[in-house]
Amino acid sequence: MYDLNKIKNELKILPKWGDQICLQGTETIKDPFAGIGSARNLQEREREFVYPLFDIPYINSIIKEHELHRVRLMRLKSKTCYSYHQDQNKRFHIPIISNDNCFFVIEEEIKRYPADGNWYVIDTTKKHTAINASWEDRIHLIGNLNTKNNSWGILSE
Repeated sequence: MYDLNKIKNELKILPKWGDQICLQGTETIKDPFAGIGSARNLQEREREFVYPLFDIPYINSIIKEHELHRVRLMRLKSKTCYSYHQDQNKRFHIPIISNDNCFFVIEEEIKRYPADGNWYVIDTTKKHTAINASWEDRIHLIGNLNTKNNSWGILSE
């Protein structure tokens, strides 16, 4: 379990961001907005995004502990949702701000992930979407998993 207050305090140093900001760059890309959006539109492969871009020691220690790459903060604005889609890999999630009106639909099953310090591996290779039917923005820390790492915590399948 992680300390959400520590995470939120470290997030205060980040530049202003909208829906996404990448916390990692590549050997040549140091722009936190170059690693956002669809993986299909990236200049380099997702697994190349491993270099920390910000002095956020607590968050960077989580990233290192779980061997994550292309870690992003993703904000889902109130009263919005993502398209129904599939990702290439399962994703590591730490809900930072969420509530009961924020949920995933994964292959037609509703799943809620509370912002309580737990982390989850979500099988986003299945058809899914995230829905924010609340009045506040939802924020998750999301990372790609090293497929060789099998020490994943709470697996949500």
